Amino acid sequence: MAIVRSAALVLAAAMTPVFVAGGVQAQTALDAAQELAQMLDGASRAELDGSNLVSALEGAADAGQPIALWQLGVMYETGAGVEKDPAKAFQYFSQIANDNADAPPSSVDADIVAQSFIKIGDYFLNGAPDAGIAEDNARGRTLIMHAASYFGDADAQYRVGLLYLDPQELGPNPLQSARWFSLAARKGHPGAQARLGDILVHGYGIEAQPTEGLMWLNIAYRRALGTSDEGWIRELIESAMAGASPEIAEAAVRAADTVGMQFAEY
Repeated sequence: MAIVRSAALVLAAAMTPVFVAGGVQAQTALDAAQELAQMLDGASRAELDGSNLVSALEGAADAGQPIALWQLGVMYETGAGVEKDPAKAFQYFSQIANDNADAPPSSVDADIVAQSFIKIGDYFLNGAPDAGIAEDNARGRTLIMHAASYFGDADAQYRVGLLYLDPQELGPNPLQSARWFSLAARKGHPGAQARLGDILVHGYGIEAQPTEGLMWLNIAYRRALGTSDEGWIRELIESAMAGASPEIAEAAVRAADTVGMQFAEY
């Protein structure tokens, strides 16, 4: 029914900022939304209005649908349409992770599962007293690492790269950090592209490769325009370009023009 599919697409729209930030293509979320729409098919407008939409999501969640579990987790985490409840949010994200830890990385729900691992990893990294969750950095890192290594999630790989830069976490280990940033960068993640470029330009703990580094910074900045990452990436590229020779800067821009084209669909 049209109204059911509209409701499902609303869910997909609500989820889009989360997935796009990690470089995941919107089609994946739409496919999942259509799956949820099929599950809810036959419901009337009244059944999907207001609090009944939450009930419909809960019904889908009871059936183990990851997209419904995810949406409920986000709603309770942010207080969107429901009373904010970190404990419930953690419960929904945890169920996705526990039920789908070994799901094929190429499956339609893999992005949701990976993002759920990141979510609960953050709960442990930061602690969540309101949800009764004590800080446990080792457990948090393990969860994010699973999303990065098993699912190959770009957001998670970027986060692992940051962990290897942080002396309070797994770092400083610039070489490992650059490796993880490289994995995410090649999936179109602007933050990872910028961090990798910065390491290569300055040679932080590794051999400097200024042309390649500036190339990644240029690609990252173009992809970050109009996003929350634009400001800090602009600072990195302006500083790097100011210190580069005209020959290196020109070569880097040419390389960015060529290599950057492969990320147009991300």
